[in-house]
Parts: sequence; structure tokens; C-alpha cells
Amino acid sequence: MENTKQDLSKQPTKRGNPYMGFLWGILIVLFLNGLVFPNLMDRKIYKTDYGDFIEKINSGQVREVMIEDKQIYFTADNEKGQQTTYQTGAINDPQLVDRLLQAKSPNQSGKIAFNQIVPRENSPILNFILMWILPGLLFYIIWKQTSKSLQARLGAGGNFMSFGNSGAKIYADSDIKTTFADVAGQNEAKEMLSEIVNFLHNPQKYTDIGASLPKGALLVGPPGTGKTLIARAVAGEAKVPFFAISGSEFVQMFVGMGAAKVRDLFKQASEKAPCIIFIDEIDAIGKKRDSAYGGNDEREQTLNQLLTEMDGFDGRKGVVILAATNRPEMLDKALLRPGRFDRRIQMELPDLEGRKAILQVHLKKVKHETIDLDIVARATAGSSGAELANIVNEAALRAVRLGRQRVITADLEESVETVIAGAQKKDKVISPEEKKIISYHEIGHALVAALQSHSAPVHKITIIPRTSGALGYTMQVDRGEHVLMSQEDLFNRIATLTGGRAAEELLCQTVTTGASNDIEQATQLARSMVTRFGMSKKYDMMGLEQVNNAYLGGNTTLNCSAETAAEIDEEVLRLIKEAHQKARDLISKHIPVMHEAASYLIEKETITGDEFMKILQKYREQAS
Repeated sequence: MENTKQDLSKQPTKRGNPYMGFLWGILIVLFLNGLVFPNLMDRKIYKTDYGDFIEKINSGQVREVMIEDKQIYFTADNEKGQQTTYQTGAINDPQLVDRLLQAKSPNQSGKIAFNQIVPRENSPILNFILMWILPGLLFYIIWKQTSKSLQARLGAGGNFMSFGNSGAKIYADSDIKTTFADVAGQNEAKEMLSEIVNFLHNPQKYTDIGASLPKGALLVGPPGTGKTLIARAVAGEAKVPFFAISGSEFVQMFVGMGAAKVRDLFKQASEKAPCIIFIDEIDAIGKKRDSAYGGNDEREQTLNQLLTEMDGFDGRKGVVILAATNRPEMLDKALLRPGRFDRRIQMELPDLEGRKAILQVHLKKVKHETIDLDIVARATAGSSGAELANIVNEAALRAVRLGRQRVITADLEESVETVIAGAQKKDKVISPEEKKIISYHEIGHALVAALQSHSAPVHKITIIPRTSGALGYTMQVDRGEHVLMSQEDLFNRIATLTGGRAAEELLCQTVTTGASNDIEQATQLARSMVTRFGMSKKYDMMGLEQVNNAYLGGNTTLNCSAETAAEIDEEVLRLIKEAHQKARDLISKHIPVMHEAASYLIEKETITGDEFMKILQKYREQAS
């Protein structure tokens, strides 16, 4: 195995600009060329007419005259006795010389000094340089710089407009410091990829039994789950060179260049084998080929070349292809068949224990006190590894802003809210009437959540505005990790979402725009219950909606007739009305709790779930 000692992607050491000597030469030539002209720039020259020139000669004010073909420069004394240089146009005046000879002058000799300037011609060598050498060199420099710019943009190497040079970033085995220890929360993916590492370390053990190395592994998952990170970790564990390139870099303006890049990439990889090729966002070139809707010829040629190269190279050489995508459903079937991408590795969002492990990895990079990882991990359900890394970084920044040298649990909790809802807007002025409505709205959410059995406990209630536009929010944190949600769980969630509007209606006798986000979430949940989860008696287990791009937001498409779509709307409305009525009933039975909790929230602006539950428990004891 070749052990490259330096980063293959680094450029050679920069040396002096080879054109600097040439530029200095141009400056010297121009300087020497300037010596052939009279140096009049050190004087201030005033323009005048020829009549004034003759008048000054006759009055004896002119000291010196220099005559050119079309211009006359003369020096004369002004009214203050100061010498001034004038310029006038030359006129065919045969008597001018006689006037100059006969006129008087302030000079000591009493005569005007005059002469005619004879233009000096450049030497033949200088003319040759200025007319031929200089334009040729300038044209060559412009052509050379343009060639380099186009080569960089088009990915061409060597001669101008030549195909080749994959454009991949190549990292030597000694330069990759990432290992599996830097990847947390993806134990299943690491286990599947560790076999590739073992094969690269000890291929004989597998070839003896007749097994061959998987040619490719496709990493699939939502953004931020660590697909690129784990690919680098595989190379770091195997101690082999790492070729990294994005799928979009293959698609070029000129037909055939993408295919040339693929050929060059695999050629370089074969020379450096064993090694790992990582193609990020492979869906840029691996989309399904569908002639019914037309296609991109360049992209399809690039895909065809990739398929050919994956079939052509020998897996026993140790060239492994890793690819990542957020849209696996978009990939061509020929790309996913065995013999090409043999393995599909799911990089899902981490569970509770996975989030704890990821937080521990990133907390190693910052100074911190004892952190309650359990509460932070439970508050970040649904967060990716990248989001958790951002949360730890935001916590460190907050500790610095507050003048502390170590991160504490409160920093992490606040950073969770900053990432989810934005930073606090402490300077935003809210009227007392609006603050009252917001308080009742948030307490309505909290009360409905607390009074239902299948609902996450209330963790925090606040009416401090956030930069995301939220005027307040109620945070619920589950005690554990839930993989499944029952029909009752979802219905109670919708009831909790309608609790804010129900509180406005019952206690403020109004409705506001503050429930807009609640309405959006409640509608989406109710629609999913009807169309996707089979939780409607009317439609039983009939699938009415299809999810597209599950890892990129999950937009949906209805698979039913227009009449059925209208009936679905009616069913969704029924669910929301039932949940809304349930929230109204729960709040109307606990009006005193609402008043006291809302007043306490207005005073403190932020209260914990424990403080809210104490108020609720006090009234429960009084009622019993």
C-alpha cells in the first residue's frame, strides 16, 4: 500500500511572479521614451493668443521663446515682475524672427533667447520594442491568464481545453485524522462500514474464502446526520488515501467533460489503490433516466460512464466507492443494483442515547462543568448531529458573553431554545394587554398538556419574544424516547395545540393571530392521521397520501379523486373541532388555575414546568 507523505491536494509552493521582471522592463522603457520629449511638466503653462505674444514681444517682457511645429512656448515677466510660461499656437509669420532679433528683453544681454525644437525620433530598437515586442507580450499574458481561468472553471488540466483532471480533493492517508471515535450516534452504520475497513487492512482473510470487497456503499439520511464525517472516518480508520468530490462537479457546460472527469477519477484511484472515493450528493448525476420527460444528455453520459467504471474496475484492488444522498428515491435503478452500490447504509436521526453520545463528543472540545446530558438530550428530540454540534457551540458562545470560562447546563438549555426558536428579543416592547393575551395563550397550552394522560410533561413556559417571530412558547419534554405514537397520543397533541386559542376565547373573549403556527401544526397532524396513518373510521387503512423527499421536508401528494379530497377535508375538520372542544372543556373547569398561572407568568416572564405543576396541584388538593 502506497503511503503518501503529503497532502496530494496541496498546490506547489508559490514563487515570485514571472511577469514582474517584464513589467519592470515596460516601466523602464516608458521612462527612457519620456526622455526624448522636452520636460515642460515642471512648469505651470498658461495658454494665450498669438496677438498677446506679439504685444509682449513689443513691450519688452519676453525673455525666452521655444518654437515647435504647431506650438510656441515663451517666458515673459508679468505685472509683478515674476516669470511666467505661456503657450500659443504657431502661425505662419515670416517676420517673427526679425521681431525677436530687434526686440528688447529683461535678460542681462537685453536680447530674447529663442530657438526651434527639433523633434527627436526614437531609435529603431525602441520603435521595434514599442510596436512589436510590447503588444506581443501583452497579448501573450492575457491569453495565458485566460487559459488558466478557463482551465480552473472547466476542470481541464495540462494543455488549454484538454479534458481530464477529475477536480477531486485528494487527501493522503496521513492527513486524515478523523476516526470512528469522532462519529457518535450511528453505531449501526459504523458496524457495517467497519467490515470495509477490515477488508482494506487484511484483504487476504476475505479472499481466502472467496469473498470480494463491496464496490460501493450508499449513505442515505437527512441532512446533518454525519454522512461526510463517517466517510472520512472510514478512510481515517483504514489509513488509505481519500478522494472527495461532489456530484455537481461532474456536470459541466461542455458535452463529454463529465464523463472525462469520471474516467480520470477512477484512473487516479486505481493508481493510489487501496483508497476510498467519496461522491457527495450523488443524486446530481445519478437521477433516474426518463425519456418521457426528456433529459440532460451531459448528465446521462456522465452517469453512463460512472456505471461503466464501477463495472470495470477490480474490487480486489481495494478501491471502495462511498456516496451520500438525501434523495435515494431519485437515483437510477442501474446505480443501485448489486455489483455497484452493494450496500445501503441508513444514517437516521440519533435516538436519546445517540444524542447523549454526540453531545459528549462535542463537549470534549469546550471547557465545561458537570452537564446534565439527560435533560439536554431529551429536549433535543429530532435533532441531527450537526444541530447538536451547533447547540454546543452556541452554549460556549453564551458562556463567553456572560463572562464565564466554563459551559454549564443552563447554557445548553438556552442554546437549545436559541436554535429552535431564535435568540431572545429583550428590547421588544409589548403592551400590557397583549402580554396578558400571550400569557393566557401559553398557559392554555400548558394546562391542556398537563391534564391529559398521553402527553409530554411541561418543561418550560415563557412569554419572552424570539427572533423567529414567536411571542412565547410552551416547551414539552418527554421522559423517554418514543418510537411509535398512538391515535390517542396524536389526538392529545392536537388538543394541546388548540389550547392556546381556547384560552383566548374563554378568558380574553377574543382570537388573535398568535395561534397561526398552532393551526398549521394541528392541521398537518390531523391530515396525516386521516391520509397516512389509517386513524379514521371512514377510510380505515386506505392510503390517501404519498410522502416525497422524506429526508428533505417530506412534501406530500394526494392519491385520490377530487371528491375524496373534499371528504378528507371534512374528516380533518371533524378531528380538529373535537380536539378544540376538548381543550375548551379542560380549560373551563380550571379557570382559577389559569388566572393564577397567567399572573405569575406575567410577573416572571418565564416559569419552569415544576412551578406550573405546583400551582395546578394546589388547586387539585383544594378541589379534593
